[in-house]
Amino acid sequence: MNEGRVGIAAAIVVNEGRVLMVRRRVSEGQLSWQFPADEVEPGEVGADAAVRETLEETGLTVAAVKLLGERVHPKTGRLMSYTACEVLDGTARVADTEEPAEVAWVAHGEIPDCVPYGLFEPVQDYPDEALDF
Repeated sequence: MNEGRVGIAAAIVVNEGRVLMVRRRVSEGQLSWQFPADEVEPGEVGADAAVRETLEETGLTVAAVKLLGERVHPKTGRLMSYTACEVLDGTARVADTEEPAEVAWVAHGEIPDCVPYGLFEPVQDYPDEALDF
């Protein structure tokens, strides 16, 4: 990640054929549904932030599996890192009453309904691989 810039870490959690997404209480432009994500805190790496934020937002304990990629988000201009995660424990729910309004396990074919502007290619490819499409 670029030094001096606070990045956003997102968790790509695939479980039982679906991808975990949260709907924000306040949209950021077209961004309403997203993966669990938040700023990387000082001393954290993206994978740690993705794991932490998934627990804070959804109550799920996950483990980072691999970094899928990094980019500057075309809609927000924020530096993003995307980490594939696997579920270790818990049931997805709205755990943080300030940020997410809703939590959903989204089927692969429904992702474009949630993210109409398309996904970052390595992120799109990961559910394809994980879901054997």
